[in-house]
Amino acid sequence: MFATLAALIFTVILMVTTAYFLMGGLPLLILKHDTALDARFVRGFFDVYYKAAFVAATGAAVSFALSSRPAFAMGNAGVAMLVVLLRSRLITAMAQLGGLIQQGEVQAVRRFKRVHGTALAMNLVQLIGLVWGLTQISL
Repeated sequence: MFATLAALIFTVILMVTTAYFLMGGLPLLILKHDTALDARFVRGFFDVYYKAAFVAATGAAVSFALSSRPAFAMGNAGVAMLVVLLRSRLITAMAQLGGLIQQGEVQAVRRFKRVHGTALAMNLVQLIGLVWGLTQISL
């Protein structure tokens, strides 16, 4: 019973974290992203999200495994792996583009906004998947 409760708590934490960072990241799109400070702030914002999402998804995966729900355990392990992949790709891209923005590269701002939008789109997809998954849990 404890593992089931922990799985539900970790899933809700992951869902709330994803929703919070999705809603918090949307207004950041209005930034011009034309300074290194803007790029560094947005990169740090998503870095915190990816770390929090990894911890919550890993906790949910372990808890679901302990509560004999392998499909949900694998789903959350998949979310954890996706978060690691996104963090390595998107944070690296944001860091590189932030350097180019600081050097005055005009196209870097447009590309940074595209990476930022991609990160938000992935958050939305994760949130939809989490909400759907949460509706599938029968206690």
